[in-house]
Amino acid sequence: MAAAERDGPEPARRSPGTGPGERFALNGMGSLEWDLVAGTVVLDEAALEVFDLGPEEFDGTVPGIGLRVPPEDGRRLTEIIEGVLAGSADTYGAYFMVRRRDGRDQWTHTAGRVLRDGSGQPERIVGIVRDATAELAQATLLRKLEAARAQQTTIVQRTTEALSRAVTVDDVTAALTGAGALERLGADGLALGLVEGGSIKIIALSGESLEILSERRFTRLDGSLPLSHAVLTRQARFVTSLAELGDEFPLLADYLNRIRYDAAAYLPLIAQAKAIGGLVLFYRRRTEFSPEERNLCLGLAGIVAQSLQRALLFDQEREFATGLQAAMLPRRIPEISGGEIAVRYHAAWSGREVGGDWYDVISLPRDRVGVVVGDVQGHDTHAAAIMGQLRIALRAYAGEGHPPSTVLARASRFLAELDTERFATCMYAQVDLETGGVRAVRAGHLGPLIRHTDGRTGWPKVRGGLPLGLASLFEYEEFPETRLDLVPGETLVLCTDGLVEEPGTTITAGMDALAQAVRSGPQGAGALADHLSDRLWERWGSGDDVALLVLRRAPDPGTHRAPRIHQYVHQADPEGLSEARYALRQALRDWGMPELADDVEVAAGELLVNALLHTDGGAVLTMEVLPEPVRRIRLWVKDRSSVWPRRRTPGEAATTGRGLLLVDALATHWGVESRGDGKAVWCEFDAAGRTRSAG
Repeated sequence: MAAAERDGPEPARRSPGTGPGERFALNGMGSLEWDLVAGTVVLDEAALEVFDLGPEEFDGTVPGIGLRVPPEDGRRLTEIIEGVLAGSADTYGAYFMVRRRDGRDQWTHTAGRVLRDGSGQPERIVGIVRDATAELAQATLLRKLEAARAQQTTIVQRTTEALSRAVTVDDVTAALTGAGALERLGADGLALGLVEGGSIKIIALSGESLEILSERRFTRLDGSLPLSHAVLTRQARFVTSLAELGDEFPLLADYLNRIRYDAAAYLPLIAQAKAIGGLVLFYRRRTEFSPEERNLCLGLAGIVAQSLQRALLFDQEREFATGLQAAMLPRRIPEISGGEIAVRYHAAWSGREVGGDWYDVISLPRDRVGVVVGDVQGHDTHAAAIMGQLRIALRAYAGEGHPPSTVLARASRFLAELDTERFATCMYAQVDLETGGVRAVRAGHLGPLIRHTDGRTGWPKVRGGLPLGLASLFEYEEFPETRLDLVPGETLVLCTDGLVEEPGTTITAGMDALAQAVRSGPQGAGALADHLSDRLWERWGSGDDVALLVLRRAPDPGTHRAPRIHQYVHQADPEGLSEARYALRQALRDWGMPELADDVEVAAGELLVNALLHTDGGAVLTMEVLPEPVRRIRLWVKDRSSVWPRRRTPGEAATTGRGLLLVDALATHWGVESRGDGKAVWCEFDAAGRTRSAG
């Protein structure tokens, strides 16, 4: 038996002094027992050490435990224990502070169990206390690291999001230097440079005091400055003391005292294995770059490099596309007599996706001028190339002296013979600035807008045909002409649909916006074109091309002794008659002959109504002062009908036919004259004498 016991395995033996209390003490833990009935507390030696209490200091009471516990922590512990005792829970746990005798604050943790009697009343609390400083320090470090990682992730996400919307190089620099950009990057300053040949060009600076670096906006790529050195070596450099760079880079020494930063990260921008530029991030009060912070800077440099590379390619494509289209448009606009013309062109903002919009001004025989705007289907370089060919063909047909309907018919046939699936819309007008006559045709295009001398605007009804190319394909090459009159001082506006079409709105809303902008704009053609560009620039940003042409006939106020006004009254304009009567009355008041206003207004109304009712089109009203031999007023109403009016003697029951009788009764003289493709009915008023006769 004894041998067997000796040969068998020996039972595990505990080393002396390693009971539960000793094991707790070895791990910085102590035990406590609180007799709730007697109000006494027992702490073992390890617990006394945790509370930094000597045996002689502790009196075995609860207040004695709190000798080194700050009052606010003591109150919080009391509330926790009282809550456990009053409830049904049997355990508790809490962190609190112990202020040790050497002044050091120690995080402490306590946990315990409540022991109750048979009736459920609490009798004792048995628990432990331990020094938790190291534990919480580690947790705090982990929280700081986690917060730093979260911040870095946020920086990357926000920077990526901001640069994802950048299309051009200007967009990239705006995203890096705009409001909140430095905060988004986690930096206090920034400098961005692009490699151009053998130099680095600084294209963006942001941050206090960095404007002085603009003195070296162009620097040689020779490694003489830290940014160029980083680009040449393709190695990032992290500097925690900018002053130390002065010895290595003498060219920088002059700026170091004026740059209010402590640290910087010099980062090469690498895209497609090529250094395209460099980025400098400046910091204040930074003494180190942790591995995570270095990786963050390198990541930001990669994001910026890719965005810049994409933007550079876009700008190159943009330059190519706009250069191609600019080559297809007229290099200069011919000078005209009797008026002024201004043109504007706005290219779409989508890389090579330029459109086929164009404008042209063509000198024609007999001192006329042809004006045209058009749009070839599509948004690519092919559309621009077709536009160039079509523009030249239309110019040639117009220059040969063909009527507008023939010009568009031949242009349509030319486009169809190009063997392309593209079609084009077009608005073409021949304008005689001497007489104001306009012969307008359109092919599936927006008609013209006219601003009258009194500021009103209108869209005259210009008959149209099919778009160029389609008209020949469907063998319907009919482009009916519409005759318009442009009185002195009136303005004709032609544009492509990019100026009035906007996603999400109707074309009617765009046309109303254009008309309002024309009404509120200045008088001169160039100033009005600039005004429309400024007012409608956001609308032009929709991605479509815009061609704009503004033609204004020179005003004809007459002279100081013989002033003159002109007014066009459209057949479909209900306000035209009242506006014309108001203009006549105002002019007579300004000319010092208000006593003639009633007679002139009645006669003008009769002549205008006669022209609008019995002719196909509007009428031009002209009133002028004839100073010789007697100062008098002459009124003209011109229309496009060759049928002369005749004076009748209506019966008593007739409701019409009295217009010329009224004119004859009111005017001193009246008559009719042939005017080109129409006639002009005139009458004169003399305040001194009223001898009336037919001219």
